[in-house]
This record gives sequence, structure tokens and C-alpha cells, in this order.
Amino acid sequence: MPELPEVETIRRQLAARLQDRLIREADSHPSEKFTPAKEAIGTTIQGLRRKGKYLIAPLDDGQELIIHLGMTGALAIASEVPDNPYIRAWWQLDRDEVLVYRDVRRFGRIRCVTAGQYDTIPTLAAQGPDALSPEFTPEAFYQALRKSRRRIPTQLLSQKPVAGVGNIYGTEALWIARIHPAKRQISRPAATRLHGALVEVLEAGLANGGTTLRDYRNAEGDEGSHQHALACYGRSGQPCLRCATPLQHRTYDARTLTFCPQCQPR
Repeated sequence: MPELPEVETIRRQLAARLQDRLIREADSHPSEKFTPAKEAIGTTIQGLRRKGKYLIAPLDDGQELIIHLGMTGALAIASEVPDNPYIRAWWQLDRDEVLVYRDVRRFGRIRCVTAGQYDTIPTLAAQGPDALSPEFTPEAFYQALRKSRRRIPTQLLSQKPVAGVGNIYGTEALWIARIHPAKRQISRPAATRLHGALVEVLEAGLANGGTTLRDYRNAEGDEGSHQHALACYGRSGQPCLRCATPLQHRTYDARTLTFCPQCQPR
């Protein structure tokens, strides 16, 4: 699933090209997950921002077009709608260009809502501060983690203590911070380490254009390269880059997580 670096990479590639563009027409797959795309017809896009894994395009009628890429979603600008069975929505723009949303597995979703009113998007309404925002501070992160007894990776994936983190970057950050994925509570110093590790891995992923393990492509159709820099995720059985102990994996809360038994003691 695209996480913060992948979604932000797409945002940066599209923002300037979508600024002040009129949506002349739109259409979508018949699923109600995608039909809200048509509610933006006749509006002008006023920008493109991101919170966590959501792309948010303010419109000139007071609405926001909100896109979540799910597991396999991708956005691109083309001269026409491609002949592709996985196109789930498209928006005909002025100057003879089309914004196209492709999603093989249909886990993404589109909404058009009054600006700031996210009651129909519970995961957006309830999520915590964006991981690269000034509001994401070590102390706020620690206090948010204290509110739950769920395992730390599960808390991260909930998006409530911080928005934008998924399994890949969460696994990497836990390895850097030397925190075992089975832990349910961590100390303030450990939370501070994990905070710094999250920012570090997300910024590195963004610098490398995201992580492509299979499906992810940016708005220009290119793969990211951060998969070549992963230290822990997907490396079970290989030596830890820090201590050479073979990495292990375990399933916690229905998620398979990789860790170093030496560097990340339980």
C-alpha cells in the first residue's frame, strides 16, 4: 500500500499541473467507492495537498475532492483516457488533458465533501498529525501511544498516533529505534527514538521517490528506488545490517513483521 513517501511523491508531481484546472467532465467505475468523482464536474481545482495517505484537492465551490490510493491506486495526467480495464475514475481537464485514476484491486476510494467535513471518511477524520508536520512532536507521539494497549505496529497502522505510516516504514523505524514489534507500551525515551526513526525513514523514502515492491508507480509511471535501501522490511533470514544476527519474522495482529532478535529484544 502506498505510504506517505509514495503519496507525497505523487502530490509533488501533480500539484503544479493541477493548479487552477477546470474539470469539464468526469466518469467512474459504477462502484460507490468511485462514483463521487463525478461530483467535481464544473469545478476548478485550487491546489493539491496531503494528509497522511490521503490526497486532498480543494475546489472553488467549497468542496474537496479526496482520493485514497488503497493498495494499488495510481494517478497520472494523460492526453486521453487510456484503454485500460483498471481505470476506475477520470476527470477531463481544460487544455485537453485528463487526470486518470487506475486501481487494479479496487481498494482505493474517492469522496467529494464540504471542505473539512470528513464524517463520511472516518479514517481521515480520526487520524493523528501528519508524520512530516510540525504537530508531530515526540511528546505528542508518546502521549498518543499511551492511550492504547495495542501493539505498537498496530497503533502505527491505525493512523491515530501519527498519519502516513504503514507496514514498510513502520518496520524500518522499529528496527532503527530497537523496539520489538510485539511491545504494547514503550517508555518516553523509546517513543522519542521511534519518533526520530519515523521521520528519518519517511524522509529517506521520499528522497528516493518511494518504495516499489510490486505495484507502486508515481505520477510519471516510474518506480521508486527506496526498496534498495530497506534495512529490515522483507529481509527475514538475512543478516541484520547492525549486528549480523539473522532477522526473523512473526505474525502479530494478522501482520507479518520482521525484526532483529538481538537488536530489538522483547
